[in-house]
Amino acid sequence: MLRRLNLRDFVIVTSLDIDLSSGFTALTGETGAGKSILIDALQLALGSRGDAGVVREGAARADITAEFEPNNALMAKLSAWLEEAGFEAASGEPLLLRRVVDNQGKSRAWINGRTATVSQLRELGEYLVDIHGQHAWQSLTRADAIRALVDEQAGVDTAALLAAWATRRQARQKLEDARTRQADLDRERERLQWQIAELDKLNPQADEWEELNTEHQRLSHGQAILDATQLALNQISEADDSADSLTSRAIDALDDVARYAPELANALEVLRSAQAQLQDAAHSLSATLRHTDLDPDRLAEVDGRMSLWMSLARRYRRTPAELPELLQGWKAELAEVDAAADLAALEQQAEAAHQAWLATAKVASKQRAAIAPVLSQSVTEAMQKLGMAGGRFEVALVKQDEPQAFGLESIEFLVAGHAGSTPRPLGKVASGGELSRLALAIAVTTTQRADQATAVGTLIFDEIDSGVGGAVADTVGQLMQQLGRDRQVLAVTHLAQVAACAHQHLVVSKASVDGQTSSDIRPVSDEARVQEIARMLGGAITDTSRAHAQAMLHTAHSADTADTAPEGNNTSTATRPRNKKVAA
Repeated sequence: MLRRLNLRDFVIVTSLDIDLSSGFTALTGETGAGKSILIDALQLALGSRGDAGVVREGAARADITAEFEPNNALMAKLSAWLEEAGFEAASGEPLLLRRVVDNQGKSRAWINGRTATVSQLRELGEYLVDIHGQHAWQSLTRADAIRALVDEQAGVDTAALLAAWATRRQARQKLEDARTRQADLDRERERLQWQIAELDKLNPQADEWEELNTEHQRLSHGQAILDATQLALNQISEADDSADSLTSRAIDALDDVARYAPELANALEVLRSAQAQLQDAAHSLSATLRHTDLDPDRLAEVDGRMSLWMSLARRYRRTPAELPELLQGWKAELAEVDAAADLAALEQQAEAAHQAWLATAKVASKQRAAIAPVLSQSVTEAMQKLGMAGGRFEVALVKQDEPQAFGLESIEFLVAGHAGSTPRPLGKVASGGELSRLALAIAVTTTQRADQATAVGTLIFDEIDSGVGGAVADTVGQLMQQLGRDRQVLAVTHLAQVAACAHQHLVVSKASVDGQTSSDIRPVSDEARVQEIARMLGGAITDTSRAHAQAMLHTAHSADTADTAPEGNNTSTATRPRNKKVAA
């Protein structure tokens, strides 16, 4: 459930902290007082689109924080998602969702104090809150929204269905492409085979070009290497005045007097070290002379191979070093062309993908066929209580002539407004008021059917009772009261009958103080609540309207039996906003 909502510099709100309780909470107030601001702020925290327009005029940023307390079953469901996304989560600990939008329209988000994306907020919010807006009826005329609602109730794995469809479509596209490109594929195969044959003659190996360059440099400068090595060896050790001989004489001269002049010891040690290094160098030079031979035949062979490398590189507009990779790439392309031209294999793949999709689609069809009559009956029963006595609701499954991404059938909502009439598409026979009531009936029905342990914990109805009145309004209030026994329900309403059924009642008001518009939200109970209900009944508040309001509250409280009521009662003060003043 939503435990706390914190707003800073949001639209006309300067600062607001509000604590919320379980059960059914009604939000009421005059038109334009800002009742829906709380809903808008919560939607922003849940990842809805936000721009600079949500920032209070003159402020740097809008800051919204929502604190949720999921039950243990729902938290267990969320833990895997939270851990995979890198957020800390512990059973019994609250979930904190925060969203900040600055006056330039830039947005940042956090989950449990860690940076998150807006899409992650939105995805997590789907587990926590279900919002039904005042225009919810509009979705009842859209095929995709109807299908999504029924599939959710049926437990259809839509992700698996779409994935199977995508695989099927890709396999069929490959087959079609191969059929239309057969001549092109043949030409492409001939080109690749010829190019591969050319490079296979060279058989270029990885790193071979660099090795050839090194060997060529050595072979082409063989005589110069021998001459320079021999000269260096002569200067170091073989000539009479070689460096080794001169160093040896210097060491002998110092040896004779070193015992009389200790300060010469260091110089003597340096000379002996130099002599050792000279002798090592002489040894290395001698080894080079022994192992360096002039090999004109090998030089000619390397010259020829390098020429072939360079010729092919120029032909295919590559550097010589790129030829090995080029050859492997062509071989891979040839394998793809051969596979694409293998129509028999592609036909088998396409058929296998189709059968896999068909199996998944049949499972979805079975699930839809099972839920359709159940949902039809449940909504029909709800319609009888909402001023549509004798009406009938039907979930129709219409077989498709061709397979579709969503399965083997489309889904339509049909309605018969009166007993004996034939159900017809909802959008063609239902009036605006009937559509609103049908949307409410469907919302209540689908909510009641959900698994109470792992279902969304907070339901929000934002003026969904628009266009409803009279006895139907009493029923709407009773339905929301019933929902509030198992869930947290927040409803923005203009109906006194609905507000009277709430377990908690918040009133939003707006006033002008010193030329500045300010809003106030407060819980009402006892006499203050009677006054608000009386105001909502319309006209001036009189003894008669107050008596009527008191009677409505008493009736609603009596209907909400003590053993099923949540914390508090019909005049509860359990919902206690803190720092409740808000200002424009």
